[in-house]
Amino acid sequence: MKSAIRLNAKVFPIIGAIALVIQVIDPSRVWIILLIGIGGTWLVCRWWARGLARSLHFEREMRYGWAQVGDQLEERFTLRNDFALPATWITIQDHSTLPDHKSSIATGVDGSSTSQWRILSRCTRRGVFTLGGTSLETGDPLGIYTITFEDPTSSTLAVMPPVLSLPKFHINSSGWAGNGKTNPRSLEETINASHTREMTPNDPMRWIHWKSTARYDKFHVRQFDGTPAGDWWILLDLHKDSQLGTGWDSTEEHGVILTSSLATQGLAEEHPVGLAINSHEPAWLVPQRNEYQQRSLLKSLAIASPSELSLNQYIQRIGKVLGSHSSLLIITACVDVEWTASLIPLIWRGITPTIFLLDPISFGGKVNTTAIASTLQNMGVPCHVIPREMLDTPQARPGQEGEWEWRVSATGKAILVQAPIHSDWRRLG
Repeated sequence: MKSAIRLNAKVFPIIGAIALVIQVIDPSRVWIILLIGIGGTWLVCRWWARGLARSLHFEREMRYGWAQVGDQLEERFTLRNDFALPATWITIQDHSTLPDHKSSIATGVDGSSTSQWRILSRCTRRGVFTLGGTSLETGDPLGIYTITFEDPTSSTLAVMPPVLSLPKFHINSSGWAGNGKTNPRSLEETINASHTREMTPNDPMRWIHWKSTARYDKFHVRQFDGTPAGDWWILLDLHKDSQLGTGWDSTEEHGVILTSSLATQGLAEEHPVGLAINSHEPAWLVPQRNEYQQRSLLKSLAIASPSELSLNQYIQRIGKVLGSHSSLLIITACVDVEWTASLIPLIWRGITPTIFLLDPISFGGKVNTTAIASTLQNMGVPCHVIPREMLDTPQARPGQEGEWEWRVSATGKAILVQAPIHSDWRRLG
């Protein structure tokens, strides 16, 4: 932490020098008293300031390296003074870029002691932000000297979009055996089963695993090693001319939330999930099914922003590299029928699209979805119209991490529902 000392009352050394010269020329008790009073005060304050400049140490730490919109961010500040005299006043200026994060304060610290406090703030916007650096300012009690400290250490905080529980949508399967369309010529019955899963309406009766069914009191079927779940490609369209609304009530934010929720649902159903974002900074993540994929998907969604490229142009650009026999989930607010023609070459290649259309009327638009929904229906492509109310729920702003949650019983007893999630403190930088 770099420090700099600035003299505010420059008149003190001048008056002291003048008093010394006059005392030499015309000795008098008055000049001695003035010299001792002013010069002594100046020297004591200078010694005090230099001692603080050498002895003050500042450290800031935070819990968690990432959060979701609505989560509570917790930072811990530690100020240590190794000097014998106190720092009677200290102002701390935070240079973080996280919106609504207010950690600039005024405080003080006694001599040979440590002061520690915590700052709590709410993550109100998705994105990647910087926590730190920090500027500190202090000085002697008379304000003759000011000491400025610059702490450049900082850390990156990724604020992810929230994830919601969605209703069961019909999504066109990709044509693979197993969770996709059945293939009467496949060798499903000769492949070893790796595990069991809960039965879905499309599963044949011959797959039922009776021991698991009896154990869980629900129908369970065998999941075969050779019958993987079909790939999901999720395409989020953020063409700027198609977006409606502002802030939380915009198609942009609702599209991001819907994408994060669908991706999480797909991974939970054991689909390899990939992501393509028509964004100002395009994102492209190939389908994977591992523990890191969800975090990668959410990080890409955290920085997504409107694009200049239309949906029709974007599909034509990426269509050639999409894998055949995969499900394509398109999330868009575009009601222009023209872009649907770009789906035809994909369907010919065995790619099965499903459309999630954000209803423009519910976001303040004037064009309804009748024309494009009819066109997609004639093409045999499922189209789900998503009103704003479907995603505008309290769960979209979770805010549970790091908080206590209690429920009061009928007898008046407080019952713990959720305790704070404890995590190690991590120094910035």
